[in-house]
Amino acid sequence: MNPLSAKHNSRRDFIRGGLTTAVAASAYPALGASGIASLRYEPESESESQPTPVGDNFARDFELDEITIDAVQRAFESGQHTSRSLTEKYLARVQEIDKSGPRLNAVIEVNPNALEIAGALDRERKASGPRGPLHGVPVLIKDNIDTGDRMNTTAGSLALLGSRAGSDAFVAAQLRKAGAVILGKTNLSEWANIRSSHSTSGWSGRGGLTRNPYALDRNPCGSSSGTGAGVSANLCVAGVGTETDGSVVCPSSANGLVGLKPTVGLVSRSGIIPISHSQDTAGPMARTVRDVAILLGAMAGADAQDSATADSQRRQAPDYTKFLDAAGLKGARLGVVRKYSGFNDAVDRMMESMIGAMKGAGAEIVDPADIPTIGKFDDSELTVFYYELKADLAVYLARRGDASIKSLKDVIAFNESNREREMPYFGQDLFLKAEQKGPLSEKEYLDALALNRRLSRAEGIDFVMDKFKLDALVAPTAGPAWLTDLINGDHAPGGSSSAAAVAGYPNINVPAGFLWGLPVGISFFGRAWSEPTLLRIAYSFEQPTKARQKPRFLPTINLA
Repeated sequence: MNPLSAKHNSRRDFIRGGLTTAVAASAYPALGASGIASLRYEPESESESQPTPVGDNFARDFELDEITIDAVQRAFESGQHTSRSLTEKYLARVQEIDKSGPRLNAVIEVNPNALEIAGALDRERKASGPRGPLHGVPVLIKDNIDTGDRMNTTAGSLALLGSRAGSDAFVAAQLRKAGAVILGKTNLSEWANIRSSHSTSGWSGRGGLTRNPYALDRNPCGSSSGTGAGVSANLCVAGVGTETDGSVVCPSSANGLVGLKPTVGLVSRSGIIPISHSQDTAGPMARTVRDVAILLGAMAGADAQDSATADSQRRQAPDYTKFLDAAGLKGARLGVVRKYSGFNDAVDRMMESMIGAMKGAGAEIVDPADIPTIGKFDDSELTVFYYELKADLAVYLARRGDASIKSLKDVIAFNESNREREMPYFGQDLFLKAEQKGPLSEKEYLDALALNRRLSRAEGIDFVMDKFKLDALVAPTAGPAWLTDLINGDHAPGGSSSAAAVAGYPNINVPAGFLWGLPVGISFFGRAWSEPTLLRIAYSFEQPTKARQKPRFLPTINLA
């Protein structure tokens, strides 16, 4: 759930797996006068147990490749599929390419009751009709989201293995209420990438290393790496990740997905292993904007156990698909945050192409529309994380009732006692710093939190949007995935998640194109509770581009 910073080494050293990636160069297609062109970019010119070299052998068509939620419902209605048959096919696909073949390692655990649940939903559909668009649809959720079933919830840590949650997180309960089949849990950057400043995104002590399905030696980005890789590789219809700063939008960008980080409070955090109650949120990840909108509608809602959701009762929409408009860019005022560019020439050229395309589709572009406070809340964000991690984790563990792990101090001790399994590549320096902090009543914490909110909101996003009367801000999400390096950790020079993350405001990534065969995304973000506007703009951007391409599971990218 964590960020990187293009310009601040303290942030980059702190949270390696959030939002930033490296990029490459490409040539760009001509843009038609009617709007955004069809974009297929072409280039101009190590891990634990190695996957089997595969490439196109496993990229052959899979019956359910790129299937949407709407298409699934049509297949159910026609009798072509049942929820059980669909679930069987996805479980077989997990075995074929996640646990063998390319060995993506995106799924940390499958639900042993998935087929039984799917069968029951089939019977319910026959008896009384579907509950809604997610009825019978197999989804994957991140392994820091509680499920009150036979699956573990561990945040990828061996410290929590075998101690199951007593009940569903609110998000998991909402999905079940909507009729979704929780197919399994996805691997992640351990403890959502808050353990070490030298971590490798996508690696956990329990789950090992998740690989990027476009090139297996590249990183899927963290911390929702398993959800990103699994949804992209068509191991499910859609998925759920979590973000504190970057870990929905970055893996969505790196894996060619649409990913929405909602306003903090739109989706409940209860039952999710925390980092920071100021910034944590779950978010939908899927292959299309429409599927993200459907999933968001099911996930959102007021929860008595999460006070931040009090406003969601009047802010949420029961159906976010009603905001999707193919002409949504026409007349939209978009501000280009130039301070989030400049980390790679290729991404800059891609952004110029995208800006021109949006102009062609009728958008009014304000360029630049820079957030004046970018970079000024990096250190205070980290300070807040230290305090809230220690306090919030203790609250979560007390509710869970684990007999042996009751605090961050206990986790630290477990890691030290199991160093060979838990810390073979990187340590826990961030945990140690957080453990040294006091209660949330301390002045250092209160001052840092107030500074974050002022600089990211009133003097940040709200300021620039008021100044230019904007509907949304736009920036490159990140660049193509970097090479995974377990020895040195993550290395990624730029990205744009931090302002929206620190403010607690919404941010959506949409696939924009490819550089050297690796996907790159664009972000639209804005004010609190502006999900309807962002979905409208994102959908309008997506329709003519259709930039997503399914992955090929290449061993590496050919740069020649």
